[in-house]
Amino acid sequence: MMDEGRTNGERITFFTQAIEMIKRVPYGEVTTYGQVAVLISGSVRGARAVGFALAALNDEEAKTVPWWRVINAQGRISNSRAHNGAVRQRELLEAEGVEFDEDEHVDLSRFGWDGPEGYF
Repeated sequence: MMDEGRTNGERITFFTQAIEMIKRVPYGEVTTYGQVAVLISGSVRGARAVGFALAALNDEEAKTVPWWRVINAQGRISNSRAHNGAVRQRELLEAEGVEFDEDEHVDLSRFGWDGPEGYF
């Protein structure tokens, strides 16, 4: 779990922790909203808040945060209105070599990211 400490006198928010963790997802891999929540808080209960953090990115931030690498626990793209939506998300993932099956699922056992090396 990430420490919710302070940096430069400011509290590090859940949103900030989520975005920083998502920035660590490697090219060609995906993670889930719940996995990000577990990595930063120890509980899957923050999964929805991870989605809110991504939705709150402005267009400039969305260029540096790989939001497209976060999918739902079923291995599917969630209905996203943020940053050009699900079609764009799939295009970006496929450009990184992530494959979808005929039911539009990503095989998490093949493309899933478990977190930073040595994190646990």
